[in-house]
Amino acid sequence: MPTLLRLDSSASGDRSRSRAITSAFADAWTALGPDHVVVARDLHADPPPHLPSSSLHWPSGVIPGERPAVWEAGQQAYIAELLAADVVLVAVPMYNYSMPSTLKAWLDHVHVPGVTAGFPPEELPLRDRPVVLVSSRGGAYGDDDNPLEWDHGTAALEVVLGASMGMAPQRIVAQLTLAADLDVFAARREEGEASLDAALARARELAAELG
Repeated sequence: MPTLLRLDSSASGDRSRSRAITSAFADAWTALGPDHVVVARDLHADPPPHLPSSSLHWPSGVIPGERPAVWEAGQQAYIAELLAADVVLVAVPMYNYSMPSTLKAWLDHVHVPGVTAGFPPEELPLRDRPVVLVSSRGGAYGDDDNPLEWDHGTAALEVVLGASMGMAPQRIVAQLTLAADLDVFAARREEGEASLDAALARARELAAELG
């Protein structure tokens, strides 16, 4: 039973471009057959708590510190959900040049050396597992005014989920998502619409490829 774990984190509700793209991907996934399952987690509506102790960044007994049972159980649930997925879909709306704090909190729960990271590469439990990062940016990045390196959120996820946890990241990018709302981007509204359309098309295409 191919399982997609879908993570949304936008605070924009129905106006969210990242949610529109993850919805397109999820719809294309379920269209592949009744056995294709989507497990959806809305990190904005149900935010993960911040870890109360740095010891929870490590397996039990490695770093001294309080490990409340209810917090440890919650962390284990996030990790189990991740490990059970065949494909992971992560919405990464750019907030202040980084990811939403709710997504960062989820990342802190699931990145645990000795459990999901830090193994020899060939022993990583999530090795080569596809993770699709849906990057939605209000402006345009990759030119002289806004260098691509300013997208610290997607880059950090590629390091943690990819380099450290061994997953296989792929990006879907929508730029100028604020062009429809802000006059400063009025001259680039068609460009923003085209970027979103391309991202939606790529989401449907990639769902079929990975499913």
